[in-house]
Amino acid sequence: MAELELVCVPTRILTDNDDIVDAIIEFGGHNIGPEDIVCVAESVVAITQGHFTRPEELTLSWQARLINRFIHPDGSMSSVYGMQAAMEIDGKWKVLGAFILGAIAKIFRKSGVFYAISRAAALADDVTGTMPPFDKHIVYGPKNPDQVAEKIVSRTGCYGAVVADVNDLKRSAVLGTSRGIDGQKIAQLLIDNPFGNDSQMTPIVIIKNYASVSSGK
Repeated sequence: MAELELVCVPTRILTDNDDIVDAIIEFGGHNIGPEDIVCVAESVVAITQGHFTRPEELTLSWQARLINRFIHPDGSMSSVYGMQAAMEIDGKWKVLGAFILGAIAKIFRKSGVFYAISRAAALADDVTGTMPPFDKHIVYGPKNPDQVAEKIVSRTGCYGAVVADVNDLKRSAVLGTSRGIDGQKIAQLLIDNPFGNDSQMTPIVIIKNYASVSSGK
């Protein structure tokens, strides 16, 4: 009986001069079969889409400065530039409103409301959150992740594909899937973060034999 196996695919540093699907084929195509799920890290997808900015390109608003005063220094939006970057995508008033609602929700011991409303804040990698040469950039979330996943399936012939946001704190979320793929199930398989977006340079993971195992064959 086939068994699930997570295979990490090493690459070179990928930039906005690369196409993510071309890179998947170049580095992992020889190991992708028709029963496999191809997973790719969301930050690398965003980088290849050119969906990032430098802090000096942003004009700080008073809303970003205000919110930043209340953000824990270890938080994912710890810099005022990261907060401003989220506002560039979601809008400054939406982010401010999300922050206020999040603060009220915390009074009633409900967390995560801010990031649930402001998806740009949830998905952005703040300054130093990414490997060189993008460690001085703010990387936004990927654009059209479902379409990216569908393109991966079309080009590689794999069973399915996902764009995933996973970290070492047991946070695993699937942002985009190809048709018929249960993102929650894939997120659980990736919970131990097999990706290596830093010096490991393994932003692609292939879940081997997924179709057979999931069908019980």
